[in-house]
Amino acid sequence: MRISVLFLLLALSGVSHAYPQPTRLVCGMVISGEGSGPLEGVAVGVKGTNIISGSQQDGMFYIEVPANDSILVFAHDEYRTTEIRLAGGNEYHVVLNKGRNSPQMRTALSVSGAWRAVFDIRPGVEVPFNFEIRTTDSGGLKAFFRNADEWFEGGRVLQTTDSLYIFLDQFDNELAFQVKPDGLGGVLRKQDGSGSPIPVRAAPGVTYRFEDNGIPPSRDISGTYDITFTTASGKEEKSVGLFRQQGNKLSGTFLHVTGDSRYLEGIVEGNTFYLSSFFGSGPAYYKGSFTADGRLAGETVGVHGGQQFTGVLNASAALPDAYGLTWLKEGTSFDFSFPDVNGHLISPRDDKFRNKVVIITIGGTWCPNCVDETSFLAPFYKANRARGVEVISIQYERQTDSAFVRKVLTRMRQRYDIQYDQVVGGIADKQVVAASLPALNSFLAFPTTIFIDKKGRVAKIHTGYTGPATGQYYQDFVKEFNGEVDTLVRE
Repeated sequence: MRISVLFLLLALSGVSHAYPQPTRLVCGMVISGEGSGPLEGVAVGVKGTNIISGSQQDGMFYIEVPANDSILVFAHDEYRTTEIRLAGGNEYHVVLNKGRNSPQMRTALSVSGAWRAVFDIRPGVEVPFNFEIRTTDSGGLKAFFRNADEWFEGGRVLQTTDSLYIFLDQFDNELAFQVKPDGLGGVLRKQDGSGSPIPVRAAPGVTYRFEDNGIPPSRDISGTYDITFTTASGKEEKSVGLFRQQGNKLSGTFLHVTGDSRYLEGIVEGNTFYLSSFFGSGPAYYKGSFTADGRLAGETVGVHGGQQFTGVLNASAALPDAYGLTWLKEGTSFDFSFPDVNGHLISPRDDKFRNKVVIITIGGTWCPNCVDETSFLAPFYKANRARGVEVISIQYERQTDSAFVRKVLTRMRQRYDIQYDQVVGGIADKQVVAASLPALNSFLAFPTTIFIDKKGRVAKIHTGYTGPATGQYYQDFVKEFNGEVDTLVRE
């Protein structure tokens, strides 16, 4: 059944659009008075302002409110709108009861269809991306992000009278928009209100990404490139660039030791090119130029910094062997004992894994390349577990409190139908990983994948992940991965 939340005009009209200062973060849970448990998709707003948020899958909400006297308004199509006055505390639990709201509170705004959006990541730097809002089979709304050949399911959509929310649960983010006469204006932010929001605006019915200014490309830069990224401190990183050009349309990706930059989409004008990407994590933006002999020069621009890069056409460009970057320290054996979300300790030495091939993957729900690996491993496990293959995923997350970890891991399990074990290793930090898995010589990348044979010995360790955006490189990885498992199963 479609949940189209229509918020009180009284709560959000005729007010200033600026946050009063100072503010405080308020959180809590919204529960159904009908006994059905936590409520997802409830609009939560501060009366007399345009400050608005929404309840998540577990009923939790987070909202930054003025530090002075405030009233929170809770609204949902199927429940009576409820107001509560905030006191000195920062945690509030609200029960909503079913009932009708008055007709004047409703609006017929339709947001389905194509959108072109732009992040204003810093003065003068705009990062465009495309998304589409579709109606699901159950009547709800979902957003899908387009990047080159990929449509990525971003998350559920919540619509109110003058606001639109896209909950990017995979990365614990959300796009929070105010509905305006000519489109949407808002921010990308963390669902719990932490961090710095990124301004974003969107226009309906627009399908192009970078505006075509009528400047034809001076040449076709399709091909494989040796790429060198250089940080502001002068540190260099060798990468591989893959570009495919059709007319003035450009798509591509960059392969790094740690993983690839997924699907990038852009345009070529004269001897200049632009590429961007967004699918829920953070915006990516590359711009550069090229010479007649196939040399590239450019930069990647981010919210907090960037890197210069250069490149040269080379059909044989390659990275170091991903199986030769991380290894087991001499005289050690690989082992661990970490809890799952229910607190049960799991170790590869448990009876469940005895005499089986075990694949250990080290990652996190926040990691884009880990998302790609999960979308591969989940069906792989279901197809191969009958052969005596098991998988354990060690998750290192941005927060480690039990409620947060349960939320993000449950979301991932449900989205990808994960049926293998997941355990919590600690906070998402490479030094933390290295300290918690001391048998490894080092830890370079999320994800890292460890193959363990039937006798409990480490057979191979693969650093990073080569995802489907890399084309033939991905096909080669899948073939090599399956070949290694086949060998270990036969032994």
